[in-house]
Amino acid sequence: MITVTEATAPAAILKRLSDEGVSIWLDDLSRKRITSGNLAELIETRHVVGVTTNPSIFQAAIGSGEGYEEQLADLATRGVTVDEAVRMMTTADVRAAADILRPVYDATGGRDGRVSIEVDPRLAHRTAATIAEAKQLAWLVDRPNVMIKIPATKAGLPAITEVIGKGISVNVTLIFSLERYREVVDAYLAGLEKAQAAGIDLATIHSVASFFVSRVDSEIDKRLAKVGTDEALALKGRAALANARLAYEAYEEVFASARWTALAPSGAHRQRPLWASTGVKDPAYKDTLYVDELVAPGTVNTMPEATLNATADHGDIHGDAVTGGYAQARADLAAVERLGISYDEVVKQLEDEGVSKFEAAWVDLLDAVAASLRGKGVEGE
Repeated sequence: MITVTEATAPAAILKRLSDEGVSIWLDDLSRKRITSGNLAELIETRHVVGVTTNPSIFQAAIGSGEGYEEQLADLATRGVTVDEAVRMMTTADVRAAADILRPVYDATGGRDGRVSIEVDPRLAHRTAATIAEAKQLAWLVDRPNVMIKIPATKAGLPAITEVIGKGISVNVTLIFSLERYREVVDAYLAGLEKAQAAGIDLATIHSVASFFVSRVDSEIDKRLAKVGTDEALALKGRAALANARLAYEAYEEVFASARWTALAPSGAHRQRPLWASTGVKDPAYKDTLYVDELVAPGTVNTMPEATLNATADHGDIHGDAVTGGYAQARADLAAVERLGISYDEVVKQLEDEGVSKFEAAWVDLLDAVAASLRGKGVEGE
């Protein structure tokens, strides 16, 4: 067990986390983070080996305008559309971050050193459009260490298969339910089978499955508080960890199956579980809860910088915190169900809200960029 002492440098806690088989990715990106050297510093001093982005992250970064002034002026001069301007800025950031992380990518054989960029969230329920957008983003970024994020909606599942089948690495996002997680892994394996049939080297394809954590507790805790009994209140803060642990159990099962063992000799890589939404939303909980309690080999934990710094400062990394907890995880979710809280209803609501929130953030970003382009319009042309 590692705890902070005078002799323990903060980086030592993060190194222990890495040594336990957890890849630390940063859940944030901005032009300033790139140009100031901050991202490179986090790679050097905080064991960061990847970056994830989403529409909300870009809305916060580009919406502020900081660092984007010159590019915005050039885009306004060219008279580009708002959608094109946003994609030019977001792909430029992802390309730059991918270049910074390229040494990590090379050193890990493509396992890490990854930067993720999401398809337009307005396409979440359109399979063909998602496939076309994923191909376009891979072409625009034009870096081997990019991952295209596709939401795990029903329409997203066949898109995942098609995009993987074309040899494009994918980060599947917005996974909340165990059933949907199994469907995502199935879509990934189907994609590998398509790629193999097309003669694509499976060793060049990587994928992660982003399983969202804190939002599950936020919703279920709210419902437990309404029930209000001692039994209900004792279950607060347990459902998200239980859900994630059972997802890891499913991961172990799938990647021990005959279907997987038929692909592995061709150089195929396991689709690693990625713990997303790991910033704690309830101040009553320890701010490193979803890091300390989800340590397991072969996983990724993508953290906002506040969670990364908290883990470096006072994380309690005590080895594998997942694989021994399956029975308790099932018991916790069953106890929630017995109180009249429907798991299926919660995860469906969270998926719908997740898609809606990202779409709203994207629309806000488009509006902000549209206003900036108007403000920088060139007179006399």
